[in-house]
Amino acid sequence: MRIISGLYKSRKIIPPKKLPVRPTTDMAKESLFNIINNSYYFDEVSVLDLFAGTGNISYEFASRGTENITCVDQDFGCIKFINQTAESFDMSIKTIKSDVFKFLEKTSAKNDIIFADPPYDLEIELFYKIPELVFSNNLLHTGGVLIIEHSKHSDLTRALHYRNSKSYGGSVFSFFIENAS
Repeated sequence: MRIISGLYKSRKIIPPKKLPVRPTTDMAKESLFNIINNSYYFDEVSVLDLFAGTGNISYEFASRGTENITCVDQDFGCIKFINQTAESFDMSIKTIKSDVFKFLEKTSAKNDIIFADPPYDLEIELFYKIPELVFSNNLLHTGGVLIIEHSKHSDLTRALHYRNSKSYGGSVFSFFIENAS
């Protein structure tokens, strides 16, 4: 896994093999950030990275100038790895060890971009619960976006506030915004 662009461009990050993760591929990540780059200034956004895993997406945001980043994951090993990596790169990434659904039910913090990369085999009802919690708890700033990465075998088109999807190999990014029709 490597950082695609920004201050830490081309830096490789090698997570421990024992982490229960499936990092977003470099190709998919590069495509996602090209989309995001057309709508946001990275140094002006706040980011919430749910099911953060290795922190792959958060490092990319930090490398591009985002300073307000929060990672949530329930695995202690993932949180520890993100903290160590962020410290070694001097990135300001806050971590929270928590079940994502419990976190979304309790938090009131708003963000510009919420990225969720749950396990691909998560029950479809739980995929649908992510936008439900984000929008019912008003966790996005005006103009904000929720992005969920999922398998091409999961259909999120009927989820609350669904806008559109982009596919990259076996991965799909579904975008959710307020008042999407």
